[in-house]
This record gives sequence, structure tokens and C-alpha cells, in this order.
Amino acid sequence: MILYGTHAAAEALQNPERKVRAAYLSENMAGAFSPLCEARGLTPQIEPVKRIAIHAPPGAVHQGVVLVAEPLTPVGLQDAGITGPFVLLDRVTDPHNIGAIIRSAAAFNVSALVTTKRFSPEATGVLAKTASGGLEHVPWARETNLVQAMNTLKARGVTLIGLDGGAETPLHEIDATGPFGLVLGAEDKGLRQKTATHCDMLARLALPGPIRSLNVSNAAAIALALMCFNAAGAR
Repeated sequence: MILYGTHAAAEALQNPERKVRAAYLSENMAGAFSPLCEARGLTPQIEPVKRIAIHAPPGAVHQGVVLVAEPLTPVGLQDAGITGPFVLLDRVTDPHNIGAIIRSAAAFNVSALVTTKRFSPEATGVLAKTASGGLEHVPWARETNLVQAMNTLKARGVTLIGLDGGAETPLHEIDATGPFGLVLGAEDKGLRQKTATHCDMLARLALPGPIRSLNVSNAAAIALALMCFNAAGAR
């Protein structure tokens, strides 16, 4: 895969799990990134900034840094430690949204992002650029069946909270003292009925303004902040 942009590239070069095959740097980026490359045993190719674009996808905002790398190995949900909350996505397909969710997930120490193999995008350079380095820090479990994944987490003592704008309970009123997972639905349809019925509870974001719905990545960031800060306050 092709990784580009300063944040995504810097985190990838510092991730021992990420295999990087080649690095292309502009003259302006050579000073900052050559040591990172050399620490990985790579000799970067220094090129004029206009030539860097040749190695990136058309229209990519590469910021003078492009890496050729191998994809990260997906984690198995059974192997993911419970170090923080989980985020489960029900057919969220926009790579920009997932990238933004991963960025928030890294900020809030999410144990794993859980998606399905069929109804989620690959970890492309666009997604990695949007995640701003978060892709290197958030384990990503790509499961065959979301309901089975939910049952696996519940068997491990994780309470699953589905975000639903029509739910009666505001999210900020939910007890966050135990392990929990946030389940978010697709950009246009929200949670599917089958997914909603397998959540332990449903909750809504209590929004005071005239617009009562948010982009899924914004909703994920706010929900993680509410739950994590509530948990910290409870301790």
C-alpha cells in the first residue's frame, strides 16, 4: 500500500509492526524523515517535490513524503486486550469517516476497532492520511459477522452501547465504570435492527441545537469523550 503525508508516514516508520519497502522524500522533508528511514534500514530517495507526486495516488496531498509499505495484519478479536473501550462499526463504508474514527480511537486508547470484512473499506492511503497516524496504534479486527463479534465481546464482559438518535437514554447518563463498546451505524441508515437488538442498551447524544444528527465520525468522537471522561470521573 502507499502511505503519504507527514503524520501517517512518521507513525508508520516508528511502528515495528509495519513493513516499509521504500521511501520517497522531498528535499524539505529529508532532514526530518531521513533519520526515521535509516533507523528502519531504509535509504530514502530524495527527489524534487514535483516528482514525489508520481509515487502517490492522483490528487494525494503527500506533503513531500510517500512510503511503499505492507498492510498491517488484522487482529483477531479474541486476541485484543481490554485496555480501553471498543468501537464497532455497522456497515460504515466511507474511508474518510473510518479514518477520522481511527484518529479519535487512538486519542482515547480504544482497545480495537471492529468492522466486518465485506462492508468496510480497505486500509488505503486515503484512510491512513485521514487517520493522521492513528492507524498504527489502533488494532483493527475485521470480522466475518458483526453479531458474532458482539457476542464475543459480551462474553468477555464488555457492555455494548448502540448509538441511536431515537433512544430514550442520553449517553452521558450511562454508567461507564466497566468495559464498554460503542456501536455505530452506517452514514445514511444508522444501526440495522439486527445490530440494535444485540446491543446491551441504546443511547443517544443529547444535542441542544436544531440539528439532531451528526456525521458518524463526529458522533464517535463525542461519544468516546463522554464515556471516557465519565469513567475517569467515576474513578
